[in-house]
Amino acid sequence: MARIVSIDYGKRRTGIAVTDPLQIIANGLATVSTSELYKFLVDYMAKESVERIIIGKPMQPNGQPSENLARVQQFVSHWKKSQPDVPIEYVDERFTSVLAHRAMIDGGLHKKARQDKALVDEISATIILQSYMEGRRKESENASNSTD
Repeated sequence: MARIVSIDYGKRRTGIAVTDPLQIIANGLATVSTSELYKFLVDYMAKESVERIIIGKPMQPNGQPSENLARVQQFVSHWKKSQPDVPIEYVDERFTSVLAHRAMIDGGLHKKARQDKALVDEISATIILQSYMEGRRKESENASNSTD
């Protein structure tokens, strides 16, 4: 199997997470400058087999698009044109930064470490990926239950 990569796209920095080859576990991979994101992904895929990319769709809590959505859509459009063999799809990323901070607190990180925005972005990307994987598991379970 190939890996799944997830992206928490930001104006300046972008968090990236990845599954293991069996797509069981999601781990933070890196935080890169957004201007270097495309090159980073292409270089990564030259070394690792990637099945698809999941990217957080930035929405406000009320469901309206956030200001970052246009930048994300521009990246997705560019990706689809230049890398059509690796699909990219959106996952709702509302509250991932809040969940990332909560995970850092629960993990015992000190205040200074929790202020590391690059770490927050990487953890957010991991949460996006875990959310996607959980959704797939539920779909799979529902499909197998409906055929019983």
